[in-house]
Amino acid sequence: MELGNKVIDEAVQGSATLLADTDKTNNKKVYIESYGCQMNFSDSEIVASILAESGYGTTNNLEEADVVLVNTCSIREKAEQTVRQRLTVFNKEKKKKPELVIGVLGCMAERLKSQLLEEEKIVDIVVGPDAYRDLPNLVAQVDEGKKAVNVILSKEETYGDISPVRLLSNGVTAFISITRGCDNMCTFCVVPFTRGRERSRNPESILKEAQDLFDRGYREVTLLGQNVDSYLWYGTEGLKKYYENLSEEEKAQSINFAQLMEKVAQISPKLRVRFSTSHPKDMTDEFLHVMAKYDNICNYIHLPFQSGSNRILEMMNRGYTREWYMDRIDSIRKIVPDCSISADIIAGFCSETEEDHQDTLSLMDYVKYDFSYMFNYSERPNTQAQRKFKDDVPQEVKSRRLQEIIDKQSTHSLERNQAYVGKTFEVLVEKKSKRSDNELAGRTSQNTVVVFPKENYKVGDYVTVYIEDCTGGTLLGRAI
Repeated sequence: MELGNKVIDEAVQGSATLLADTDKTNNKKVYIESYGCQMNFSDSEIVASILAESGYGTTNNLEEADVVLVNTCSIREKAEQTVRQRLTVFNKEKKKKPELVIGVLGCMAERLKSQLLEEEKIVDIVVGPDAYRDLPNLVAQVDEGKKAVNVILSKEETYGDISPVRLLSNGVTAFISITRGCDNMCTFCVVPFTRGRERSRNPESILKEAQDLFDRGYREVTLLGQNVDSYLWYGTEGLKKYYENLSEEEKAQSINFAQLMEKVAQISPKLRVRFSTSHPKDMTDEFLHVMAKYDNICNYIHLPFQSGSNRILEMMNRGYTREWYMDRIDSIRKIVPDCSISADIIAGFCSETEEDHQDTLSLMDYVKYDFSYMFNYSERPNTQAQRKFKDDVPQEVKSRRLQEIIDKQSTHSLERNQAYVGKTFEVLVEKKSKRSDNELAGRTSQNTVVVFPKENYKVGDYVTVYIEDCTGGTLLGRAI
């Protein structure tokens, strides 16, 4: 799975108790925690909307909750361990309040199914990513004394007709899901098994959601998908997976990712547009030219490479070579020269040699990423890698290689940020700085965090900031 925010060597990007300004008159309350990728946080907004229709408000107070839902991640073993620890806490609360309903949503629910419900008996509800519409019915089943499960995967479900409740909203930035599922079948990844086959969402519903967000004062949207580059809508006959397989007449009636991005960018020059995640094998020059054409399409691409070794890439079934990846980097640098780039990197995949590892480090030197998400290889049950390959790289070797990757990335991140010092950037203010209430924080188009004195500016403002200094992860400046 290749969706993420800026973290280092951890699969769980964080959790959040998700709040919303739902109807405070609702008597029933749901408490939601999300773990993992941006898609999970986006899904929790869909869940909150579905339950709101059945009279559930959201709460950040566990003690007043009638239903507790944990939206889960299975991409790394540690992610599942974290969820289990939280379920232990929730079951202690259930002993004090037996009528409390505990549910697990998302990828971990899809993967473990009956184990959570029947063997461990630590939850009342198990719901897969394509079954959220069934939640009100499942909660009712539990109220009747039954255990409830729905993990059926769908080839059609996109939740395109649901207006998500914006959770933990700052009123400035929001996620819009444009695809669900994944067809890539990387050997290390559980996503095709936990989220099902890839399908694209109707572009009209995407544009409607983006327009509505802008009209409500939001100033940045992020288009989400496991592989946004493979987005393709062929409306009259449904989705056809590969653009190159369409006739010229069909292509004229279809919308690919480049065309979708252009339509979203045209909503308003004051609406910033981001996207995640891109796949090297599917990123086209057509899209890069659209990106360069519009100032409000942010100059930032998350382009996972996972390994710099062709041998390992083939074992991972990534669908590209080191040389192909470097060609994509060259195109980005040529067409969108001020674009920042981040990546996912796995250390210690099955049979990885020291030479393979050095190939990864040398590719990092070639690109010089602004930041990266860096992990030890973690064998996941039922993946092709688990069935076909031996996880034979010793943990101490994995740890050493990962540290070398982290050290190199830290050097590159500082180098990239130092190059921004002395320049000015338009920053969209997202929140108060964690350091001080007298400072604001936002991001540049390149997705780099900027902190600067508050003065008379507020959240939601576009502010031109002169960069005076930096750390490895943050730019420090003043408004001009």
